Amino acid sequence: MSTSSRDRILDGALELLRAGGTISLESAARHVGLSKPGVMYHFRSKEALMLALVDRVMDGWEDQMTHRLPAPAERVPARERLRAYLDWCLSGEVDEADLVMLTDPRLRGTLKERWIARVTPWVSLPEDLPPEQRGPLLTVRLIADGAWFAGASGILALDPDERARVRAVADALLAG
Repeated sequence: MSTSSRDRILDGALELLRAGGTISLESAARHVGLSKPGVMYHFRSKEALMLALVDRVMDGWEDQMTHRLPAPAERVPARERLRAYLDWCLSGEVDEADLVMLTDPRLRGTLKERWIARVTPWVSLPEDLPPEQRGPLLTVRLIADGAWFAGASGILALDPDERARVRAVADALLAG
């Protein structure tokens, strides 16, 4: 199966991010051997390219998290969606490209809005959840967020034993 030009551009842009590069229409084009107009055929602006990168990263996350659920996400209680999110965040498979929404200061607000829209269905808690249930679930969400950010940023790489200990604490909170 051949990869479309659009997919090649997105994959190349993510490679650039992982290598510490900056994204522009020109740099993305150069990286995948296309002209800038060739990239602009798929992404009319840098903002469009960056939003597509957020979606690409989140599509990967959602695919991984969905495989951890017993049913479609919209039919699974918040506790099980959080468990899938936690499991993904502690999987050790995150990388710097996951921080795509923070890579461009001029677009950060727009990219962050897209990121929030995509991650909210996985981590939102019902408004009517009693505080004694909400507190532990919110804590699990913060543990997962912290593990994700630490891994994606390279600030704190957890070895498998540490990941297991963090998971045990979070599992105890999820068990309630």
